[in-house]
Amino acid sequence: MSGKSSFGPFLLLSDKDNVLVARANSPEGLEVALESGPVQLGRDIPMAHKIARHDIAPGDVILKYGMPIGIATEAIDAGAHVHVHNIRSAYTPTHMLQDADGRSAGVSL
Repeated sequence: MSGKSSFGPFLLLSDKDNVLVARANSPEGLEVALESGPVQLGRDIPMAHKIARHDIAPGDVILKYGMPIGIATEAIDAGAHVHVHNIRSAYTPTHMLQDADGRSAGVSL
């Protein structure tokens, strides 16, 4: 796969990612075809939230857009909701927010 790929109502933003992003609200029980096989969502997944593309072990880096966004704080099964309840932030300090004029917005990461 290269670029954006679709898994039903979920989107793979980068081939490196271990999460998929919901393009729409997805109800509990919805079957999602993952590379490892179909899974049923164990809870409602709100639009723009993430599910695990495959099993994620505690301590694994969570990748979205091919970039680290967090660290798994517990085992996350394929198809499970990935959010603040099972990851901690890992935004890299190499990224800096900028104002529209290209200057630093004065936000330290």
